[in-house]
Amino acid sequence: MLSNEVLFFLAFAAFVLLIMAIDLGAFTKQKSHVVEFKEAAIWSAIWVALSIGFYFFLKNFGYLVHGITDMAKLEEVRGRYASHVKLVPGDFTASLERFQNNMSLEYITGYLVEYSLSADNIFVFILIFSSFGVHQRYYKKILVWGILGAIILRFVFIFLGSALIQRFEWIMYLFGAFLVYTGIQLFFQGEEDEKIDPSKHPVVRFASKYLNVYGRNVSDNFFIRRKSDHKLFVTPLFIIVIVVAFTDLVFAVDSIPAIFSITKDPYIVFFSNVFAIMGLRSMFFFLSSIMSKFRFLKVGLAVLLTFIGAKMLAEHWLAGIGFQPVYSLYIIVGILGVSILASLLIPEKKSESTGDPV
Repeated sequence: MLSNEVLFFLAFAAFVLLIMAIDLGAFTKQKSHVVEFKEAAIWSAIWVALSIGFYFFLKNFGYLVHGITDMAKLEEVRGRYASHVKLVPGDFTASLERFQNNMSLEYITGYLVEYSLSADNIFVFILIFSSFGVHQRYYKKILVWGILGAIILRFVFIFLGSALIQRFEWIMYLFGAFLVYTGIQLFFQGEEDEKIDPSKHPVVRFASKYLNVYGRNVSDNFFIRRKSDHKLFVTPLFIIVIVVAFTDLVFAVDSIPAIFSITKDPYIVFFSNVFAIMGLRSMFFFLSSIMSKFRFLKVGLAVLLTFIGAKMLAEHWLAGIGFQPVYSLYIIVGILGVSILASLLIPEKKSESTGDPV
C-alpha cells in the first residue's frame, strides 16, 4: 500500500502536469508561437497565485503531506524534519497548528530563495537561445519540456540529498562551505565567464556521439523519421531541450543545498522548487528584456548564497541563541530588496561618445 507522502506527491505531480499541459496548449490546436507580453504576464500571475495558494494550503492542511492523524505521527515527522518546532504536550490540535505554520513558513522561504537564485537562469537561457540561433516561436515549447526534464532530475537530486543528510548530518556543513565559496565566486564572476560555444557544449558533444541528430529542425518536432530508410533522428530542437534541462540541474547544485538550510523536509524542498522554476519559466518572456536593468541583482544573489552558506555552518550556534526561521525570510527579502532598489536608484553610466555602459 502506498504511503501518504507518495499519494500526496502523485496528486501534486498530476496537478502540475495538468497546468503545464494547459499552458502548453495540449488541449487546443495551438501551435508554437512567439509569446507576447500579455500571455507571459497572465501565466506568471497564475503561477505566483498558485504558489501563494499552496502556502495557505500547507498552513491549513499540511498534515495531508505526511498523513499526520495523531500525536505519535506528528512527533515522528517532527523528529525527522523539524526538531526545532516545540509541540504542546497533550494538545494535538495546537501542536499540529505550530507544525503546519512552520511547514508553510519553510515552504514560502524556500520558494523565495529558489525563485531568486533561478533568476540567474534567465541570463543563461538567453545565452543558450542566442548561441544556438533558436527562433522565438520555439522558446515556450523548449522551456516547458526542458524544465519538465529538469524537475525530474531535481526530484532525484532532492530526495537523494535528503537521504544523505538524514544519514550523515555533517553534509550540511559541506553544503554550507560550498555555498559560501559559490557566493564569493559569483561576486567576482565576469561576463566573459558566461559565453556559450554550442560546438563545445558537453550535451551537444554527447548527443553527436550517441544519438542520430538530424541536420535541421523540421517544423517544431523533437523527432523525425527519415523517409528513405525509416531511421529515427532527434532534431536540434530536442538537443536544446536537453541543454536547458542540463543547465537547470547545474544551477540546482547551488539552490537545492540552499533550501536544505531552511528545511530538512524533501517534500517541501521539492514543492518550492517546482513552483519557483515553473513560475520563472513563465516570467522569462517579459523579464528577459528588462533583466539587464537590475545590475546589482547578481551581487545580491552572491550575498544571498554567502549568507545561506554561513547560516548552515553556524546552524547549531544560531539555534542556541534562538534564531527563528522567520528571521531568514526577513534577511532574504532585505538582501533582494536592497539589490533591486540599488539597481533602480543607481543606473549604469553610459559614455557620451558611444552610449555604451562605462
